[in-house]
Amino acid sequence: MDRRQFVTRVAGSGLLVATATFAAGCTTTGSKAGTDSAAQRREIDAGADGALNRLYSSVKSAQELGNRAQGILIFPRVLSGGLVVGGEYGDGALRSKGATQGYYRTIAGSIGLTAGGQSRSVIIMFMTPEAYNKFVQSKGWTVGADASVALAKVGANGTIDTVTAQQPVIAFVQTNAGAMVDVSLNGAKISKLDI
Repeated sequence: MDRRQFVTRVAGSGLLVATATFAAGCTTTGSKAGTDSAAQRREIDAGADGALNRLYSSVKSAQELGNRAQGILIFPRVLSGGLVVGGEYGDGALRSKGATQGYYRTIAGSIGLTAGGQSRSVIIMFMTPEAYNKFVQSKGWTVGADASVALAKVGANGTIDTVTAQQPVIAFVQTNAGAMVDVSLNGAKISKLDI
């Protein structure tokens, strides 16, 4: 084998290994959690605890709202990415009175100026029994179609806008560092996971 063929084969093999490694690293759960439902539930619950704690420590009145909420849907890590056509997904837990009531997945797509990838947490609070019951009883729930979701507006002093705080469904979107993000959730489809 001459030197050129050897270099080409080694470089091609390296690209294949790098691609496989990247693809393996792009899963939402570890390999053990992907096959073990109990491990997957524990991973989602741990992430939900972290996301909720970040929200409560960064937004002064969020914990008060959380205490009044009928239910809180927590997606600790919603991954989004693409190039022109984008998509996002994440798994989360629905909590009511401090206990997990079920596990859910959110999926959304977008067309437009999309490039790269990012991760954020999405926390949706159901403030009224009607809004919570409608969500729980649905076979699939779409933000904007099944309910209007008010994106929390947080002032410079870290408190939530009083008009937003009076809505039946309130959403918080944060980067994983804790900064609030102003994005539309309309069109996101949420369905129950069987885990």
